[in-house]
Amino acid sequence: MAEFDLITKEDLEKFKVELFAELKRPSYKLNKREEQKEWLKSYEVRSILNISAGTLATFRRNGTLRFSKIGGLLYYKHDEIVKLLEGASS
Repeated sequence: MAEFDLITKEDLEKFKVELFAELKRPSYKLNKREEQKEWLKSYEVRSILNISAGTLATFRRNGTLRFSKIGGLLYYKHDEIVKLLEGASS
């Protein structure tokens, strides 16, 4: 005869509370794309592309990578970085 475990309403409530607590933890990542910022700073782009500040400046000058300047900071769209990476891999 098969053995069955009964799940009570209280068991489900406890599971729900534990699950939501886990999902709220900062280290829990449902989907990296959801957490990806739309705009990246220069140091983030250099890190992703593994390039120097000079190479990033060259990409800006020759139009390889579009950017926006706000105040004294340069920002790059994440989608543009993805396109650049996809172009380099094909």
